[in-house]
Amino acid sequence: MNYSVEKQKGAVKVDFTLTADEWKEALSQAYLMTRGKYNIPGFRKGHAPRGVIESMYGKGVFFDDAFETSFRRAYGEVMDKETWIFPVDDPKVDLGDMDEEKFTFSATITTKPEFELGAYKGLEIPKAEVDVKPSEVDAEVEHARMHASRIIEVTDRAIQKGDVVTLDYSGSVDGVKFEGGTAQNQELEIGSNSFIPGFEDGMIGLTIGQTSDLRVKFPEDYHAKELAGKDAVFTVTVHAIKVKEMPQLNDEFARDVSECETLADYKKSIEDKIRSDKQHRADVDSENEMLKIISGNCEIDVPQCMIDKEVDYMLADFEMQLKQYYGGMSLKDYFKYTGLKELDFRRQRRESAISNVKIRLVLEKIIEAEKIEVSEKELEEEVEKFVSHSKEHGREFDEHALSHQRAYIKSDLLMAKVIDFLKKSNKFVAKKEDAATDGADKKPVRKKASSDKKTASKKSSTAKSDKKDE
Repeated sequence: MNYSVEKQKGAVKVDFTLTADEWKEALSQAYLMTRGKYNIPGFRKGHAPRGVIESMYGKGVFFDDAFETSFRRAYGEVMDKETWIFPVDDPKVDLGDMDEEKFTFSATITTKPEFELGAYKGLEIPKAEVDVKPSEVDAEVEHARMHASRIIEVTDRAIQKGDVVTLDYSGSVDGVKFEGGTAQNQELEIGSNSFIPGFEDGMIGLTIGQTSDLRVKFPEDYHAKELAGKDAVFTVTVHAIKVKEMPQLNDEFARDVSECETLADYKKSIEDKIRSDKQHRADVDSENEMLKIISGNCEIDVPQCMIDKEVDYMLADFEMQLKQYYGGMSLKDYFKYTGLKELDFRRQRRESAISNVKIRLVLEKIIEAEKIEVSEKELEEEVEKFVSHSKEHGREFDEHALSHQRAYIKSDLLMAKVIDFLKKSNKFVAKKEDAATDGADKKPVRKKASSDKKTASKKSSTAKSDKKDE
């Protein structure tokens, strides 16, 4: 087999030539490998002569198998010899001439784009100078108080705003009860605005055991059209009144909810935690900004196939998040519920995909330029950690699977090293955090979808419709 290589813009074209004898041998091998799938009358399966099979199915019956084997072998040989070629997609194959002397074909290979590195050292990278506001600390303390609160029953007073009341109710419009308007032993927090306007306010002042009629009006936009705008009467009976008792803010509270001895120390620990979290987010943001600036200093013509593959990865990662954090939801269901089409999803992520590919290409080139390497000792130590962690979670890897995993681990180590190199090679310049947009209202960037779960509960027809529509 002979071949020649021609460099093109963003690609390499390889022309192959097989001699007549090489092609005949490929056809013979294809016959031997595939003859068992042909049923020929008068012959046991797999024993029909090649000429008989060709006479029944045509001269080209073994062509595809012969070519696939020949091309795979020829392409692999070229890739082994021409190590400078970096394919980023499957080759596009074109058939040439075939006669008694030779068989020619070509493969056009989209390659990793060539580009010159721009400035990547000695740059000034903006970095947020974080601050913690007293209100942020107070909010965390209040959250801890809420978590440490307890519900106690009240028997010596009437209902007040903020109480949790256990009640029966029965609603009617023009003296006729309506579906969903009756409940027993219902719990309701007064002031939560869970029921229609006027209902909860009407409960204020009632006492345990008291029965009263509450006159209210359904909102004009109420979800049950037959009740919208109607006057109604709810007969309610109070069974219990409970109140949320919050712990006092003192040293005892601090000791109960933390390892701190005093309230002042507890607040300081919260401030330190908030500052640490903010600093981590600022560091991540600065690192991303550094990579964006460095990749922006390079002109790279990213092949469409690399963009498509990156979007494929993003789509697969999003599907994994859906399944992990949203009860096994499929992409099909997600697109159905949101009305979004996969094409829209891909378009929305195109620019991010281009940015990701550019950054990866630039980092790879810097690794090469700076001769950044991972030693065998470093790799083995990381592999051992990976294997140990996997065993703890009941996963085992055979040698073949582990060899693939080693390649991923080495790649991760290289990326970590080059990013560390760039952080040390550039100067991070502090900038004051924008109080209007950052601080307490700034949310951390998460790699995975949030695992916070919201519990939906059934509500009676007295629940506000705007709650449902929000």
